[in-house]
Amino acid sequence: MAAKKKNRKFADTGISTSYRTKLMKKIIALLPMIALALCAAAGPKYIKVMSYNIRNANGLDNCCNIQRVANVINSVHPHVAAIQEVDSMTARSGHRYILGELAERTGMKAFFAPAIDYDGGKYGIGLLSRDTPMCVRTIALPGREEDRTMFVADFPDYTFIGTHLSLTEADRMASLAIITSVTDTCSKPVFVAGDMNDTPGSPFMEAMNKHYSALTNTDRHTFPADNPAETLDYIFTPREQIVPFTTEWARVYADSIASDHRPVAVRLRLSTDTDKIMIGQPYLQNPTCGGISVMWQTSVPTQNWIDFGTDTLDTRKARTLIHGQELCNNTIHKVRLDSLVPGKKYYYRVNSREILKYQGYHKDFGHTYTSPWYQFELPSPTDKGFTALVFNDLHQHAETFEELAARISDVDYDFVVMNGDILDDVHTAAQATRFLNLVITRLDGAEHPIFFLRGNHEIRDAYSVEMHRHFDYPGGLTYGAFSWGDTRFVMLDCGEDKPDSHPVYYGLNDFSSLRRDQVEFMKKEFASDNFKNAGKRVLIHHIPMWGNYEPNLCADLWTPVLAEAPFNVSINAHTHKFDYLPAGKAGNPFPVIIGGGYKMNSATVMIVRKTAKTLSIQVLDTAGRTLLDSKF
Repeated sequence: MAAKKKNRKFADTGISTSYRTKLMKKIIALLPMIALALCAAAGPKYIKVMSYNIRNANGLDNCCNIQRVANVINSVHPHVAAIQEVDSMTARSGHRYILGELAERTGMKAFFAPAIDYDGGKYGIGLLSRDTPMCVRTIALPGREEDRTMFVADFPDYTFIGTHLSLTEADRMASLAIITSVTDTCSKPVFVAGDMNDTPGSPFMEAMNKHYSALTNTDRHTFPADNPAETLDYIFTPREQIVPFTTEWARVYADSIASDHRPVAVRLRLSTDTDKIMIGQPYLQNPTCGGISVMWQTSVPTQNWIDFGTDTLDTRKARTLIHGQELCNNTIHKVRLDSLVPGKKYYYRVNSREILKYQGYHKDFGHTYTSPWYQFELPSPTDKGFTALVFNDLHQHAETFEELAARISDVDYDFVVMNGDILDDVHTAAQATRFLNLVITRLDGAEHPIFFLRGNHEIRDAYSVEMHRHFDYPGGLTYGAFSWGDTRFVMLDCGEDKPDSHPVYYGLNDFSSLRRDQVEFMKKEFASDNFKNAGKRVLIHHIPMWGNYEPNLCADLWTPVLAEAPFNVSINAHTHKFDYLPAGKAGNPFPVIIGGGYKMNSATVMIVRKTAKTLSIQVLDTAGRTLLDSKF
């Protein structure tokens, strides 16, 4: 998989037409990153829906107390509430706007839907909502004893309908037809809430149940509030629901005095829009032993699988099983594709189906995201050529990274090595996700494997102990080795740059043991056929053994072992200053290249090129100037 020849020299600083075209493609590919932070932070969407017949705030003690009703609503803290039996500017209510006062006391928005004129004002139902609806309309319903109404409120993610039906069964049956004609046209989840003035098992409720499912528990009575004997208050949803969701819980709130009805409420988890399930792109990891791992991240817990094969029309399905159980209901995913043929092109796509509810005997699912098709090719052991990129010490400086990435936009590379301190003191998952996905998307990690080596800054701060979940290291450790064609790469993990006893670590680190473990790893690796028979050998680790501004804590342990290892070159970082040490300059037994820092005037990117006979490394700065171009 040698790199293709280019029509112009790589180090040109002018922007060619091909670069502009490729840059536009990159910009388009990066558009999903605009919503990345929101997706990562938002997670599952929940709403609480309430229905409450407030008896115009007149409690069973015959006292009108709006604050008491507001306290009940605040105890539920709903997103939306359907309110029944409410006055507006009537003489009996002292010409007060009852719903408006409730809105003020609950911090919600109010929409009043009058059903009849009464006592100098209006009487009807109302909507209270945390968010302003996109639109609200009212529809008249039949009522022989008094006219009835319903409101239809549209929100971005759902439609909410509130009503208070007639005491007459014929009117309720006629109202059902009207309600159904509205819900049948809804393309979002729709919820119908209110006082239905009927009990479970009645002819009307049986007719209702043919079209709708009750989200509330109909076995829990709601009337009268002081000694409930009947269920009159409900929240329904159509049986033929177009958009999936699940019920987290349903409750009847045990208030026995604020009204003659008890309120009902449900907490619902809505399904995530398909295009918001995936965060960034998938990325390839650990291309070793005839297999490769595909990793990706979702904004919500999902079930996951991969379709892959040498032809998109003839694929197999791969998923991750742990002791016979499918690994799912999480947000960071890895699926291993094994028994692959080196040198053959494979196509794959990832699939993630949102899991809304995961219980022992019940599970609910949302939408399924399916990615575009991507492709990859594993190197053959007989391959002599490749091109790789090496970045280091970005410290989450996106502008610096973009400048370096622009320098290599016309390079056809096979894989990428991120040699430590790509992230900076990782405090939260969102922080890690944001920059990792910028790197993955910009460097086409879906089609080019990326090896993430730890630097000392990636093992600092609260989220650092979780970072391992984002990667699949060769050998399962933060150090290891892999072959690309006939070249052997050995990657080491130096740990922190201060002793374990340093007070800033509070006794939580033991990198001394990690360094000792790597001595044994190196001895086995250097005695292996993969290492001894390699055409070229490259050592990579973050903190330099030679050329560092302070002694490397690994030196006493590692120097005797490395001194006997026939590496062609060592690639290092950490000092934030580019340097090149020919063999022997600082006691180093092989050449050492140290990458630059995160600032615009010191950052570097390395291009490692291998042909049948030579291994060369070119080092560029952010302006495209060549700082080094040597063969090893």
